[in-house]
Amino acid sequence: MIRGGMPTLHVSDLDRSVRFDTEASGLGLVFRAGGHGAQVDAGDGLQLGLHPGASGPPATTVSVGLIVTEPIDDVVATLRWRGVPIEDPSREGGRAIASLADPDGNPLDVYEPGR
Repeated sequence: MIRGGMPTLHVSDLDRSVRFDTEASGLGLVFRAGGHGAQVDAGDGLQLGLHPGASGPPATTVSVGLIVTEPIDDVVATLRWRGVPIEDPSREGGRAIASLADPDGNPLDVYEPGR
Protein backbone atom coordinates (compact mmCIF):
# COMPACT_ATOMS: atom_id res chain seq x y z
CA MET A 1 0.00 0.00 0.00
CA ILE A 2 2.75 2.48 0.89
CA ARG A 3 6.20 2.41 -0.68
CA GLY A 4 9.13 4.73 -0.27
CA GLY A 5 9.00 8.16 1.22
CA MET A 6 10.43 11.65 1.08
CA PRO A 7 11.95 13.10 4.23
CA THR A 8 12.69 16.80 3.79
CA LEU A 9 16.05 18.25 4.74
CA HIS A 10 16.16 21.98 5.44
CA VAL A 11 19.27 23.49 3.85
CA SER A 12 20.96 26.87 3.89
CA ASP A 13 22.27 26.76 0.30
CA LEU A 14 20.15 24.78 -2.17
CA ASP A 15 22.75 24.79 -4.96
CA ARG A 16 25.45 23.47 -2.62
CA SER A 17 23.12 20.76 -1.29
CA VAL A 18 22.08 19.63 -4.77
CA ARG A 19 25.77 19.42 -5.77
CA PHE A 20 26.56 17.42 -2.62
CA ASP A 21 23.71 14.97 -3.16
CA THR A 22 24.24 14.50 -6.90
CA GLU A 23 28.00 14.87 -7.37
CA ALA A 24 29.52 13.78 -4.05
CA SER A 25 26.89 11.27 -2.94
CA GLY A 26 25.96 10.08 -6.43
CA LEU A 27 22.18 10.42 -6.07
CA GLY A 28 20.03 11.39 -9.05
CA LEU A 29 18.23 14.72 -9.35
CA VAL A 30 14.49 14.10 -9.82
CA PHE A 31 13.09 17.62 -9.74
CA ARG A 32 14.31 21.14 -9.22
CA ALA A 33 12.00 24.10 -8.66
CA GLY A 34 14.51 26.89 -9.20
CA GLY A 35 15.58 28.17 -5.79
CA HIS A 36 12.44 26.87 -4.07
CA GLY A 37 13.37 23.23 -3.59
CA ALA A 38 14.59 20.00 -5.11
CA GLN A 39 14.13 16.25 -4.87
CA VAL A 40 16.88 13.68 -5.24
CA ASP A 41 16.42 9.96 -5.79
CA ALA A 42 17.94 7.80 -3.07
CA GLY A 43 16.67 4.60 -4.72
CA ASP A 44 13.99 2.01 -4.05
CA GLY A 45 11.19 4.55 -3.70
CA LEU A 46 13.02 6.93 -1.37
CA GLN A 47 13.53 10.53 -2.35
CA LEU A 48 15.05 13.31 -0.29
CA GLY A 49 13.35 16.67 -0.39
CA LEU A 50 15.63 19.69 -0.12
CA HIS A 51 14.03 22.89 1.13
CA PRO A 52 15.99 26.15 1.45
CA GLY A 53 15.79 28.43 4.42
CA ALA A 54 17.81 26.73 7.15
CA SER A 55 20.47 28.56 9.06
CA GLY A 56 22.55 27.13 11.85
CA PRO A 57 22.47 23.50 12.94
CA PRO A 58 19.71 21.17 11.75
CA ALA A 59 16.35 21.69 13.42
CA THR A 60 15.87 17.96 14.00
CA THR A 61 17.91 15.02 15.16
CA VAL A 62 16.42 12.63 12.61
CA SER A 63 19.02 10.73 10.66
CA VAL A 64 18.34 9.50 7.14
CA GLY A 65 19.67 5.98 6.53
CA LEU A 66 20.58 4.97 2.99
CA ILE A 67 21.04 1.28 2.14
CA VAL A 68 24.13 0.61 0.04
CA THR A 69 24.23 -1.70 -2.97
CA GLU A 70 27.99 -2.28 -2.86
CA PRO A 71 30.28 -3.32 0.02
CA ILE A 72 30.27 -0.53 2.58
CA ASP A 73 34.06 -0.24 2.57
CA ASP A 74 33.92 0.53 -1.16
CA VAL A 75 31.15 3.09 -0.63
CA VAL A 76 33.09 4.80 2.16
CA ALA A 77 36.24 4.88 0.00
CA THR A 78 34.33 6.40 -2.92
CA LEU A 79 32.71 9.07 -0.74
CA ARG A 80 36.08 9.97 0.78
CA TRP A 81 37.63 10.15 -2.70
CA ARG A 82 34.85 12.62 -3.59
CA GLY A 83 35.75 14.73 -0.55
CA VAL A 84 32.94 13.67 1.78
CA PRO A 85 33.97 13.40 5.44
CA ILE A 86 32.62 10.04 6.68
CA GLU A 87 33.30 7.87 9.69
CA ASP A 88 34.81 4.41 9.43
CA PRO A 89 32.05 1.79 9.38
CA SER A 90 31.01 0.21 12.64
CA ARG A 91 30.04 -3.45 12.49
CA GLU A 92 27.72 -5.47 14.66
CA GLY A 93 25.74 -8.64 14.02
CA GLY A 94 26.78 -8.81 10.37
CA ARG A 95 25.60 -5.27 9.68
CA ALA A 96 27.74 -2.22 8.98
CA ILE A 97 26.93 1.48 9.19
CA ALA A 98 28.96 4.62 8.53
CA SER A 99 27.84 8.13 9.44
CA LEU A 100 28.29 11.40 7.61
CA ALA A 101 26.52 14.74 7.37
CA ASP A 102 25.39 16.94 4.52
CA PRO A 103 26.83 20.47 4.20
CA ASP A 104 24.23 21.77 6.70
CA GLY A 105 25.00 19.11 9.28
CA ASN A 106 21.91 16.97 8.60
CA PRO A 107 22.92 13.46 9.74
CA LEU A 108 23.04 10.71 7.12
CA ASP A 109 24.05 7.07 7.46
CA VAL A 110 25.05 4.57 4.81
CA TYR A 111 24.00 1.09 5.87
CA GLU A 112 24.94 -2.40 4.72
CA PRO A 113 22.37 -4.91 6.02
CA GLY A 114 23.57 -8.24 7.34
CA ARG A 115 23.52 -11.15 4.93
